[in-house]
Amino acid sequence: MTAQGGLALHPLAAQDITEIWEYIAEDNPLAARRVREQIHGAIRALVPFPHQGHRRPDLTSRPLRFIREGEYLIANAPQERPLWVVAVMHGRRSPRVMAAILRSRE
Repeated sequence: MTAQGGLALHPLAAQDITEIWEYIAEDNPLAARRVREQIHGAIRALVPFPHQGHRRPDLTSRPLRFIREGEYLIANAPQERPLWVVAVMHGRRSPRVMAAILRSRE
């Protein structure tokens, strides 16, 4: 678990961000850095307002909230302290794949 200032990342959520950065950096390192910073900024902005975002009962029965940052969905558990970020996934992934990712991180 990666923890910093009122939030914690599931180890695989941290890996999600790294993989997003690596994929984009193959073509454009500056864009990769910008996207990574935007994702981290969106996650930090959740700390004071953890219940922002929406639920996705089509993906999970857990009380997770989802926010969008660019093309990515950030799944978090707002009731956890520190705020627990479960996954960062591309928003165009199949809902079936996203649901499987979330199930694997319970």
